[in-house]
Amino acid sequence: MSDSRPSPRDAAADSVSIDVSAMPRVLRRIMGLALRYPGLVALAVGCSIGAALFSLTLPRLFGQAVDQAHLLLASENASVDDVQRALMTTALLVLGAASLRGLLTGYGGYVAEKVSQKVAYDLRLSFFQQLQRLSFGFHDRIHSGDLVTRGMLDLEGTRAFIQGGMMQSLTLVMLLSVSAFMMFSTDVTMAFLALAFVPIAGWFLARMGFLLRVTWLRVQQLMSILTLTMEENLQGIRVVRAFSAKAFEMAKFDVAADNALQYSFKRITLRFRAVTAMTLSYYGSMALLLWYGGHQVIAGAMSVGRLTEFLTYMTLLQAPIRQIAMIFASAARATSSGGRVFEVLDLEPEIADAPGAQPLAPSQGVLRFERVDFAYDEGRPVLRDVSFEVRPGQTLGVVGAPGSGKSTIANLIPRFYDVTGGRITIDGQDIREVSLASLREYIGLVQQEAFLFDTTVTNNVAYADPWAEEDRIVGAARTAQLHDYIAGLPTGYTTRVGERGVALSGGQRQRMSIARGVVPGPGVMIFDDSTAAIDAVTERKVRDALASATRAKATVIIAHRLSSLMHADQIIVLDEGQVVERGDHQSLIAAGGVYADLYALQTRADGGGLSEDLPPEPTADPEAVADQIQGVRA
Repeated sequence: MSDSRPSPRDAAADSVSIDVSAMPRVLRRIMGLALRYPGLVALAVGCSIGAALFSLTLPRLFGQAVDQAHLLLASENASVDDVQRALMTTALLVLGAASLRGLLTGYGGYVAEKVSQKVAYDLRLSFFQQLQRLSFGFHDRIHSGDLVTRGMLDLEGTRAFIQGGMMQSLTLVMLLSVSAFMMFSTDVTMAFLALAFVPIAGWFLARMGFLLRVTWLRVQQLMSILTLTMEENLQGIRVVRAFSAKAFEMAKFDVAADNALQYSFKRITLRFRAVTAMTLSYYGSMALLLWYGGHQVIAGAMSVGRLTEFLTYMTLLQAPIRQIAMIFASAARATSSGGRVFEVLDLEPEIADAPGAQPLAPSQGVLRFERVDFAYDEGRPVLRDVSFEVRPGQTLGVVGAPGSGKSTIANLIPRFYDVTGGRITIDGQDIREVSLASLREYIGLVQQEAFLFDTTVTNNVAYADPWAEEDRIVGAARTAQLHDYIAGLPTGYTTRVGERGVALSGGQRQRMSIARGVVPGPGVMIFDDSTAAIDAVTERKVRDALASATRAKATVIIAHRLSSLMHADQIIVLDEGQVVERGDHQSLIAAGGVYADLYALQTRADGGGLSEDLPPEPTADPEAVADQIQGVRA
């Protein structure tokens, strides 16, 4: 636990390359999402333009007021009342312009926020839908904690750019361009002095944008690691408590949090350095403007009002200029965050409907493997030349050591993965040529890991068919030998099972998973070691009930415990992905091969033999099965 070496996740985060040229492409795509709502965007842009125009009237008003007051005071015919009336008129105009600018700015911000939230809604739906489309191979390679970070934090960073970057940029561009035009049309030298800070600020901002792009991506990667660490801790909280590993987990979380904090500090430092340099250059330009303009006023070449007008332009630009840093920071975050979101959205599922795929049209319901090969990674085969046939009313048992490919067979039938050689057919139809929806509706898979949702018993059992009648739900629970337990709960079938079914025992979770698989009435049933946590007596009752429920279906049972499949019409024994034996229970025992040795091993472990009348407790030692197979092979 004291190992201080960097984790693979940290190394991965540091080794990911940064595509610094992605900013324009990603930002254009985000703006394209906003333009799906052209009416709202046009309204927000109109408000920004209006607010900018009203802002730009203020310098002229102030300049004219100063010159008018100066002329009135210099005139012998003017009175103090005339000066006060002139100033009052200007004050009312300024107040009106400022009020209208404030109203337009506020309403424009509201509309921009509305657009950004609509884009966020669209992205959330698209992202979640994409996660449902992507194949198991994708989910095998990426941790759910990283996906949660992309779907929450990264998506929020993408959304924020629309309001904090895109709309603010429009206002800023309008202010700079119009004010620059008005200043240059008034006095070229004064305009150059007033805008002298722009190239300096632009250089610092460009550098900040580049570095923030890199830093934000590192922050997002580290936040994914932080989310992953917390998620694993919460899922394994019982293991943590059981082994008193609180201090170790706290230290691990602290390292992840500190890494994210340090990069956040770098991001803040970069932004404030740029803001400081930009502010200094801005005030330097204002000082030059005041120095030159003051000399021009003293020389009589410029009026005080004109100087006031230019200084007001500078003052008016102060707040927007400071926002440039925020806009660049928002753009940098949006580029890294949006890039991570779009990276997932742009993926094509590895398993998808073939062009022109038709729904499965079962006739008899015959499942056949024809010389099937499969590898998760190229060059590392998991299954080799596997063939078998299961007809309706027949049961196939699959046994083998851990890693021999048993669960892979279960995952290939509903086409969670595609075979790399051979083919799988149902009534002669290659499952790669039929639609996924119809195939998975026809295949019922009860997996070894009995995942339950934090909802009621009814909703969990009827998950595959939410409109199932109560009789079907109760019947499925009876088949799984769970009805009596459910009926004894305070609220019966409306009882919540808790997160991942925490309110139930392991055996009860497996039985509820069996009930869930039975409800839709699929044409082919697959049980992937789905009774390993059930006691022997209950397993026999479940098996008898399932035999009745699946009498007319092709059934595949995968198990370590031989009592779970002794009744099968045919049993295949897998070793390193190959079928090394096949036959029924009696013929395999008589053959004296791998299956017979496994039977003898489990008989000794049970201390009394495997009986059809009373199935034994599970061996609970799959590694022993592997060792036994290795011994037989030797």
